[in-house]
Amino acid sequence: MKKVAFICVHNSCRSQLAEALSKFYGKDVFESYSAGTEVKDKINQDAVRLMKEKYGIDMEKTQYSKLISAIPTVDIVITMGCNVSCPYLPCEERYDWGLDDPTGKSDEEFLYTISLIETKVADLVARLKQ
Repeated sequence: MKKVAFICVHNSCRSQLAEALSKFYGKDVFESYSAGTEVKDKINQDAVRLMKEKYGIDMEKTQYSKLISAIPTVDIVITMGCNVSCPYLPCEERYDWGLDDPTGKSDEEFLYTISLIETKVADLVARLKQ
């Protein structure tokens, strides 16, 4: 099974959402990890709340903010669109999803970002199933 890493600066919002949705939709297709170049004390609480409300997923039960050095070697690296230089991670494939950070914005902005991530994760699951 392929290993996919979702990378963002603080590993507290977009990359965590991508990891949670990937585990929800793609757990039989690929292993999901998220990490950052820095860490936060906890996952973004708006993201946690909205994922519980919309999907019944409690990200805080199984996920936490971690550094890139804390994840295994992966096959695919997906950056969230942080507009910063990421350290090099060896991989077979690399993508940037170019997502705006919804931190500090309205629930509607968060839900829009979650919807974009859900669509991208569904596309990734379908592609890797082939």
